[in-house]
Amino acid sequence: MAFTIAFIVLVGFAIYAFTSTRKKKVKPFPANWHNLLLQHVYYYKNLSTSEQKRFQNRMMMFLSEVNLESVDFELTELDKILIASSAVIPVFNFLEWYYKNLSTVLVYPDQFNEDLGFAQTDKKRQIAGMVGNGQFEHQMILSRKALHEGFEEKSHIHNTGIHEFVHLIDKLDGIIDGVPEALIQRSYVIPWLKIIHKEMEAINANQSDIRNYGGINEAEFLAVASEYFFEQPALMKKKHPDLYQMLQVCFQTK
Repeated sequence: MAFTIAFIVLVGFAIYAFTSTRKKKVKPFPANWHNLLLQHVYYYKNLSTSEQKRFQNRMMMFLSEVNLESVDFELTELDKILIASSAVIPVFNFLEWYYKNLSTVLVYPDQFNEDLGFAQTDKKRQIAGMVGNGQFEHQMILSRKALHEGFEEKSHIHNTGIHEFVHLIDKLDGIIDGVPEALIQRSYVIPWLKIIHKEMEAINANQSDIRNYGGINEAEFLAVASEYFFEQPALMKKKHPDLYQMLQVCFQTK
């Protein structure tokens, strides 16, 4: 009997210690970050006060789950804010979301090449962001310069951070192919592919305002179209109503 009671107490203590440790991992939202978000993240600025609070909580949860590392510079508060915002925006309307295929975001000061060196002498190989494979599996690599440029007002519909996190969502089913099972129900796959191919034809015929990079393949189209959807929703709704409606379903923004 005494052994049983001791065992129960021990298990109870272990559970308490575990849950307490988990709670401690999520740091409180720094008060000064609110103004930085208002200044730099259009999506956040347009949320209601209660939804801004939920956005803040989602940011801090993400930062508790994923390591942020930098190469040859120290990450600033704004760097962390923009990375976390990029992660939260595409999945904000999912009540629970965990990037199970991401452990680390590695940030370089500027663009890099496939060998993770800087491509200043080989401009064709410059990369602003990528979802890692092989030895870099479960890692995302970003250019700090590109990350910041994506949240500037002049960028309009180009956001590298959102782009790469959409690729990561697409990869959850094992392959980056533009048809993410986490977002698109089976019954929507054929209509989605029809919309993709119609829009890609327009891009490649120079008859679309969607960024040219979206015409490369289905995977890049999804990421590029998602940038547009979150950065300029009203414009997309006007110019690409079918695509806008489908992305509303995917990202559960209705």
